[in-house]
Amino acid sequence: MTKFIITCAITGSIHTPTMSPYLPYKANDIADQAVNAADAGASILHLHARNPDNGHPSSDAEHFMAFLPDIKMRTNAVVNMTTGGSAIMSLDQRLAAPKVARPEMCSLNMGTMNFALYPMAAKYNNWKFDWEKLFLINSDDLVFKNTPKDIVNVLEQMGKQLGAKFEYECYDTGHLTMLHHFVDRGLVKAPIFIQFVFGVLGGMSAEVENLVRMKELADRYFGNDYMFSVLAAGRMQIPLAIMAARMGGHVRVGLEDNLYIEKGQLAHSNAEQVTKIRTEVEALGRSIATPDDVRKMLGLKGAENVSF
Repeated sequence: MTKFIITCAITGSIHTPTMSPYLPYKANDIADQAVNAADAGASILHLHARNPDNGHPSSDAEHFMAFLPDIKMRTNAVVNMTTGGSAIMSLDQRLAAPKVARPEMCSLNMGTMNFALYPMAAKYNNWKFDWEKLFLINSDDLVFKNTPKDIVNVLEQMGKQLGAKFEYECYDTGHLTMLHHFVDRGLVKAPIFIQFVFGVLGGMSAEVENLVRMKELADRYFGNDYMFSVLAAGRMQIPLAIMAARMGGHVRVGLEDNLYIEKGQLAHSNAEQVTKIRTEVEALGRSIATPDDVRKMLGLKGAENVSF
């Protein structure tokens, strides 16, 4: 089997500060957690930004640039910037910071979808910041927009023009079909790195049967031209990650996707989750990919060609 890639998603735009005191939203905390995750074995760092005053998801380039240079100075890990940002952001907002930073990798959601976070609002009574509860409740009428035209714009602006490679995020079988469509159009070329995303309300549930089906479809659509990784939001994070490792795939962990390390026990850091999955995977006999291994596997442009 190929070397095993661990991606760590440090903060995201789904969880809010009330949910965990360990969710980073200030620049120095995001940088420290990212570096520690890399030291623990994550070769790719998937990054969102937050307003440092209140933890609200942010698309501002200045908020990203408050931590990106620090991360680059302290670790060789591959930086993967979101182009999904948050469902409340426009495409232009979502691309603003990546266009400034010119990272080696970006995420790319492969379709428009409901992105429902509102069930989480019922779990908390006392909120750290005023925006959090309404942000969650209003997601019952929230659509994350990524049309075929939007996808082409991201491929053109971040890929063709700036040389980024992509983590293609597929939340449902139809997203694999859309990715195959762009391969047929010649806009997506191998090596293709696909993130199977489970557990977000509006996409696939985090079930073994769904992982098996996604793998079967990807094999049929892309043959030997792709690698897959598994992201399972919530309590199925580690079980599906281990299954992915057994199937020859890779994984994404991190506080963006799951705030816990065990049932009822909050993870104290992103690095704690990385260490847990690394231990499990090495016990299966798979070796962990370094950042430079990943650069070769995915054909990345190199850290010397970013703008931070």
